[in-house]
Amino acid sequence: MEFTEDDDVRTVRRAVAELAAGFDGEYWERHDREHAFPWEFYKTFADAGWLGISVPEEYGGGGLGVAAAGAMVETLAASGGAMNACTPVHLGMFGMNVVAKHGSERMREETLRRVATGELHACFGVTEPDAGTDTSRIRTRADRDGDGYVVNGRKVWISKAGESEVIVLAVRTAPRRDDASMHGISILLVDMASPGITVHPIPKMGRNAVASNEVSFDDVRVPASALVGTEHEGFRVLLDGLNPERILIAHEALGIGRASVDAAVRYANERTVFDRPIGQNQGIAFPLAEATARLDAAELVCRKAAWLYDNGHRCAREANTAKFLAADAGFFAADRAMQTFGGMGYAEEYGIPRYFREARLMQIAPVSQELVLAFIAQNVLGLPKSY
Repeated sequence: MEFTEDDDVRTVRRAVAELAAGFDGEYWERHDREHAFPWEFYKTFADAGWLGISVPEEYGGGGLGVAAAGAMVETLAASGGAMNACTPVHLGMFGMNVVAKHGSERMREETLRRVATGELHACFGVTEPDAGTDTSRIRTRADRDGDGYVVNGRKVWISKAGESEVIVLAVRTAPRRDDASMHGISILLVDMASPGITVHPIPKMGRNAVASNEVSFDDVRVPASALVGTEHEGFRVLLDGLNPERILIAHEALGIGRASVDAAVRYANERTVFDRPIGQNQGIAFPLAEATARLDAAELVCRKAAWLYDNGHRCAREANTAKFLAADAGFFAADRAMQTFGGMGYAEEYGIPRYFREARLMQIAPVSQELVLAFIAQNVLGLPKSY
């Protein structure tokens, strides 16, 4: 397995870093504070062709894999943009990946070219108020009616729903069976302008440049042509969104961790107390060194997970492990950065609170650390199911 980055990935890192340098910490602080979507940033990356990095070349995209996309979002996060920079662009990568892999030719033609140009915004609708991360218990239903479906239900924590033209929506089209709990789930590509859809932003702790929303569906009519993949077998389709999502989120956590360490190291070299830079004290130096070691270790699993996915191998174990390790490493780095800054770390001026808030989110979403451990215990170690 190759752990050195190829020329494509190195090119991605260099070019993305150069573009991202045009959006400094003050830009991201302002957009987070004002709950304003970063349109200038989005347009810059759309015009440069980066939003289609994972779209197949035959539909106008870059045709690169998850490894390159991971390098892109990691670089964006490390530039200081953190999750506020990554979320506007990553949803099209993993959400519309299910269309690229399983959609009809007509669906791919109608959507992927516009994803590649940045014209089409998409969101990913799985989580529900009563189901959470237990996808088998989703209640949003799509009942057949003539030549289409009628959708009723509710989704929560849907990022970018207010800006999106379509939602990749997980629905139940058949009753849950005890012997096959994932049977009966289907994936629909739903037009967000359809009558009966309402969107309500959820007030939240951080990553406020991109809203998270509750989306309600009240007798929403959807044509049968909106089905992605095979009816009732949508969970297999969903995996081509969930595994890349975990891998990309892991890379973003790495980027936030790197940005946190970089900021802390600069401050530790500049800040003088008792006639010496505080970085000379092992109480400051050792935690930052440990944060770096944790990030380096997590990075290797992130690369392995991306390599496996890009080369067509099973990767659920590695995708979940990458998310778990990178989320912990990223938050540890942000926490140690705040401790390095001391009282100034609590001030918004240096951006550390934003890194802290957004790194903490990674331990909850898109799946909690505890659910990752449950998955590994049951599906890797073969221990009895805990749920």
